[in-house]
Amino acid sequence: MKNHPSKPRRPVLAALAGLAVLAFAALAAAKPGEPYEKLRVLTKVFQVVSDAYVEPIAFDELVNNAIRGILEHLDPHSSYITKEEFSAFQESTSGAFGGLGMEVTMRDGQLTVIAPIEDSPAAEAGILSDDVIVSVDGKPTRDLRLDEAVKLLKGAPGTKVVVDVLRAGWEAPRPFTLTREIIHTKSVRQKMLTPGYGYLRVSVFQEETSKQLEKAIEDLSKEAKGTLSGAVLDLRQNPGGLLDQAVSVADLFLDSGIIVSTRGRNPAQAAQYAASPNKKKYDFPLAVLIDGGSASASEIVAGALQDLGRAVVVGEPSFGKGSVQTIIKIDDGSALRLTTALYYTPSGRSIQAEGIVPDVRVSGEIVTAQAAAAETRRREADLRDHIEVNRTAGAASQTADWWASDAQLARATEFLRTYVRWERSRVGGGK
Repeated sequence: MKNHPSKPRRPVLAALAGLAVLAFAALAAAKPGEPYEKLRVLTKVFQVVSDAYVEPIAFDELVNNAIRGILEHLDPHSSYITKEEFSAFQESTSGAFGGLGMEVTMRDGQLTVIAPIEDSPAAEAGILSDDVIVSVDGKPTRDLRLDEAVKLLKGAPGTKVVVDVLRAGWEAPRPFTLTREIIHTKSVRQKMLTPGYGYLRVSVFQEETSKQLEKAIEDLSKEAKGTLSGAVLDLRQNPGGLLDQAVSVADLFLDSGIIVSTRGRNPAQAAQYAASPNKKKYDFPLAVLIDGGSASASEIVAGALQDLGRAVVVGEPSFGKGSVQTIIKIDDGSALRLTTALYYTPSGRSIQAEGIVPDVRVSGEIVTAQAAAAETRRREADLRDHIEVNRTAGAASQTADWWASDAQLARATEFLRTYVRWERSRVGGGK
């Protein structure tokens, strides 16, 4: 059993003594049925546990546990953050932090992966969205608090951890051995899909993401020798991140309109984030890719671009993480992560537990299987002694091979190219 100090620290006692005076004053004035009457029960529980539990427990530990108890039954995203955890949280938004590289949540008492972060140990090991982490180094995770489960996953860089994972379709959990490391995330990547059409991948929203995306667009435009004919913004498996960066990313493609609004019980939580006119016009046709691992900030971007008619959204419904957590610092260096509001898209839709529904729904697994079947069909090129033609565009077609097997990306790309051809024919521009 864990040993606990038998006497609480003096500063804690002094602070609690002051609180006790106020609490007992409130209790003395409380009438039956008033909320303050319940404080009498809480005070009694503190006293009984402190005096009668089989092992002595420091009073400050009792207080911390009471705080956690208040928060853990509100919703999966409200929690108490210790001083050490708060320091780690601040590091996680700067682009370098320790861990396995996956966003997790508690769903029906099970530790569930929202999305692995690109190029992280979790992603490289094959961890997927919706995987359930049954145990960590043999310790079951069911019904743990989220902060307790996250603490099991964290550790010193270079240390190994075994997670038992249960996935839909598996009869039993399978072990994954991961090595913890400092996670260096590059939030933006770009590549040319086919001449004139760019691919923009945002894996997480962190500091400088919008600036990195702007540079990626400029680099692709130079490669296209002018303006892009269209682009795909890939937000799949993007677990979210910083709200201000989500707003800035959406604003790159918008000149006006409300990007996202927040509303809570407290009027102070009501806010609107509006687009502003851009010096550079990125008005090329845009498709946004989402899936079940797209959460929070990525849903804000997809929802804004969809509602304001700026992009077509392709893929599968997003995760549905539409609540706003406010970090409230406490004097001792700890903090509360408290859900204080909900996000709403420009049309007034709540993202919470609903997510963003794509305009064009494409299941990667099903369509990929169809594409694989199509590849087995015999074509002219498969016939013996067929005529070969020397095409100068052959090199260009080969560069598209990297995305052809991605059913959702292929559908988005084809949609853009069809749209551009239609627009050009509509205005008499020809092919």
